[in-house]
Amino acid sequence: MTEAILLVGGQGTRLRPLTVNTPKPMVPAAGVPFLTHQLARARAAGVEHIVLATSYLAEVFEPHFGDGSKLGLHLKYVTEEEPLGTGGAIRNVASRLTCGPGDPVLIFNGDILTGLDIRALVDTHRSTGADVSLHLTRVDDPRAYGLVPTDADGRVTAFLEKPQTPEEIVTDQINAGAYVFNRSVIDSIPAGRPVSVERETFPGLLADGAHLQGMVDSTYWLDLGTPQAFVRGSADLVLGRAPSPAVPGRCGDRLVMAGADVAPDAKLSGGTAIGTDARVGPGARIDGSTVLAGAVVEAGADVRDSLIGAGARIGARSVLDGAVIGDGADVGADNELRAGVRVWCDARIPDAAIRFSAP
Repeated sequence: MTEAILLVGGQGTRLRPLTVNTPKPMVPAAGVPFLTHQLARARAAGVEHIVLATSYLAEVFEPHFGDGSKLGLHLKYVTEEEPLGTGGAIRNVASRLTCGPGDPVLIFNGDILTGLDIRALVDTHRSTGADVSLHLTRVDDPRAYGLVPTDADGRVTAFLEKPQTPEEIVTDQINAGAYVFNRSVIDSIPAGRPVSVERETFPGLLADGAHLQGMVDSTYWLDLGTPQAFVRGSADLVLGRAPSPAVPGRCGDRLVMAGADVAPDAKLSGGTAIGTDARVGPGARIDGSTVLAGAVVEAGADVRDSLIGAGARIGARSVLDGAVIGDGADVGADNELRAGVRVWCDARIPDAAIRFSAP
């Protein structure tokens, strides 16, 4: 297994304001761009060549990762000029693959944090002779997902879009967003138009009698599509709950990047990550949160389960609980932001202007 496609073209609308200036896979999680964790895990599983399918803010990726050699990879970049959907994006980069028609290609999404055993998925694909293999995971409440029932041998029998009634919930298995395609299947996807693998490619293959294999792997799995999930994912990486060889330091309650200045009596816990050149003032308490590069948390501030954007400032004694602060925003002293409040990039909130705010 030497080749993979990584889908990183999404606009990250649900993550705004985090993605106003930064594409979703490049938002730092546990001190480095989230994409770094995915690339490092793929390399550890034996992948050597990865094609990045980019679109939104596509110009950001290559200057950061270059040819991939620092990660032991060979990276190529393909930009789609118009949104093509998951299947269209996969087909759009097919010309950059080097493998033959019968060879497997790993495909994964740029917003899923997972402990998936990548080698096991590839081995399952090969041993079963599948045309496509899917990583499936089990969830307690599958109503927000597409269901993927399988038979006793793990062969996919149907694709069921988000169920609405108890009778429609025939399985707790969902599509977890990582696949192995035979190269010939990729080449069969229509070119030059939007295609959804979930709604068009997979059901069409099943109807044509293709072999689609499911592999259930219920290790760590998290869709980082919302700010709250992203903050949790970063904290889980720092704590070691989510595996990654790219975490820049030992796992534990806190991760402080080089150049950051943390007051001796400040308390960092719960997988908090403090970015490069950030500053945390005396008596501040930060739990389960991400503070990006150059941000400032002033004395006595209390921050929980929140994300503070690059260059933002949190004034003295302000309280954040489940808040998202955009890049360059300035939150004055003695404010209280709770329950999913989002402050846009470069916004200014005066001292003591907001108390007990709601979304």
